[in-house]
Amino acid sequence: MKNVLLFIAFIFFQFIAAQPDSLYLKSKTKYDGPVWVQKNKASLNLSEVAFVNWNSGGSNSISGLFGAESSANYNDKYFTWRNNVLVKYGVNKQQARELRKTDDLFELNSDIGFRPDSISNWYYSAKLNFRTQFANGYKYPDKDTPISRLLAPGYLFFGGGMEYGKNVEEFSFYFSPLTLKSTFVLDKTLANAGKFGVKPAVYDAEGNVVVPGERIRNEVGILINNSYEMEVATNIKVKHQVSLYSDYINNFGNVDVDWRIDFDFKVNSFVKATLGSHLRYDDDVKTTKPTAVADVYDEAGAKVQWKQFLGIGFAVDF
Repeated sequence: MKNVLLFIAFIFFQFIAAQPDSLYLKSKTKYDGPVWVQKNKASLNLSEVAFVNWNSGGSNSISGLFGAESSANYNDKYFTWRNNVLVKYGVNKQQARELRKTDDLFELNSDIGFRPDSISNWYYSAKLNFRTQFANGYKYPDKDTPISRLLAPGYLFFGGGMEYGKNVEEFSFYFSPLTLKSTFVLDKTLANAGKFGVKPAVYDAEGNVVVPGERIRNEVGILINNSYEMEVATNIKVKHQVSLYSDYINNFGNVDVDWRIDFDFKVNSFVKATLGSHLRYDDDVKTTKPTAVADVYDEAGAKVQWKQFLGIGFAVDF
């Protein structure tokens, strides 16, 4: 009997020693694993000039630019997935002149990357970019003949390659040896005219359309992207983005360029100023020049496009 009691006591103390955690309440630790990070930003930039008996002359004017940006990004040790939507629309009204559009953009980006180990800065990456506009574009003061419309043009880039980025959301260098570029011209009139590089319509001797113009043009080529974002001084940030593309089949070596530089100056939590530069060159976007015959134009080839913006306004992050 004595041996039985000793055996039971031994088992009891072994059970207590084996499960000490069950005697205490443990506090929950915060999960610090991969998460989605979402950011939203809306801004409104305004500028206004008014003159009353101003001896140097001048024209009253008011301008406004609305912008909205939303991003949802995922990161863990091996995967990164970045998604971004950008919307811009601006107008200008001057005295004795019609309302004119100054900016118009809808852009969607989605990038996914995988690296084989957690210390590498190189990712196997795939990128998608789509952009178009909302409203008709005109060559002012002519507002009867649109030179661009919604999805005329629209651009889609999709491809895969390698991307370098120690902190990929702030600095990135992307190289894709195989990228599809699709140009959409879904407006019948612009497609028949062969705008933005699509094949124009074929007409008979009486001016009737025999073969309609192409609505979609597909290219396959090489794409190089570089972007960085940094704070150059207190409350001053710069964002740089450049894209270089060359088609393998049509004029390989002729490079399409899309280069943006934006400076953001933070006055306080709500008031910000912006200085931006946007340069483009696309060999498929031809310009025209007038001839001796009224309302008749000749093709003048592709030219560098450049837009500059300076504004101050309100911005809200949410």
